[in-house]
Amino acid sequence: MGIYTERVLPRLINVACGAKSARPKRAQVCADLVGEVVEIGFGTGHNVPFYPAAVTRVRAVEPADLAWQLAAERVAQSDVPVERSGLDGQALPFPDDTFDSALSTWTMCTIPDLEAALLELRRVLRPGGTLHFLEHGHAPDESVVRWQRRLEPMNKRMLGGCHLTRKVGDAVRDAGFEIVELDQFYEPGAPKPMGALSLGIATSA
Repeated sequence: MGIYTERVLPRLINVACGAKSARPKRAQVCADLVGEVVEIGFGTGHNVPFYPAAVTRVRAVEPADLAWQLAAERVAQSDVPVERSGLDGQALPFPDDTFDSALSTWTMCTIPDLEAALLELRRVLRPGGTLHFLEHGHAPDESVVRWQRRLEPMNKRMLGGCHLTRKVGDAVRDAGFEIVELDQFYEPGAPKPMGALSLGIATSA
């Protein structure tokens, strides 16, 4: 990992993911979290202010040391205990059936093996546990998808492997989850190739 990946990229992502326009959607995706929660791609903790009172603890999975450092103030102010508990969403260091809920926001785009990460989330969720996700990916309009395909190679190089064309809903279903809520839309004010969002809840059998 070079200086850009370790020292620059986490700061860029902190700014980009801290947009005020995203806060209502963060609040929405977090609203129904309960109990013990695992959050993959914790980043710099932009979801922390939106954890509801029903959450008892959050186990944060975040590979970047600098991102965790940048999250320190948000974590310190949280009413919910937050522990950094893993580095890799593809290999979670938890026993089976540990969590009531899982959370992923703007994360599935960069995980190298998304299938492995989703299968890990199913493994560590208790039967009936819920995966709450807010992700960007494959656009609903072919004209936008064509631009996503053109821009994706550069986007991956600049933003830590961030894919623009992943079909989030399909990936969640293929991992064995049942999607119970799914809203697909463009983020207001964002370029459509980067702002095609999927917000949903899925249950683990």
